[in-house]
Amino acid sequence: MKKDEMIRFANDNPICYMATIENDRPHVRIMKLWFADNSGFYFEVLSPKDLNRQIHANPRVEVCFFNNPKNLAEGRELRISGNIKFISDAAIINKAHKDHQFLEDLGGQSVNDYIEVFKLEHGDAHFWNLKTNILQENVMNHMAF
Repeated sequence: MKKDEMIRFANDNPICYMATIENDRPHVRIMKLWFADNSGFYFEVLSPKDLNRQIHANPRVEVCFFNNPKNLAEGRELRISGNIKFISDAAIINKAHKDHQFLEDLGGQSVNDYIEVFKLEHGDAHFWNLKTNILQENVMNHMAF
């Protein structure tokens, strides 16, 4: 597995599931990947959300991307675990504001003061599918990135 394969798969399947931990309890929610490139897997969150509070308290997360094919036998997932890094680069934050203007229509107010951008830039990743799960019990090719 190569990093460019992971990036392509994540960008092609941006709806994913993210797990965080709070008080030793897992919390999983549906997320949308903003984008992935060689520098990491980028997401944005509004600061009042529980997710934001949870990842500030414990930046360790796992994200699962799934290709959701009509034929389940062709299903494939990419699981990535690592530590969140919050982004303070003004150019990236301004791009996040522009790319997420639709949130202002939903909330009826500017969200610029509430958007925080974070990324997974290092961690552990592996692909999973039914075929490898059935034929190779508990064997997955993990990759550090």
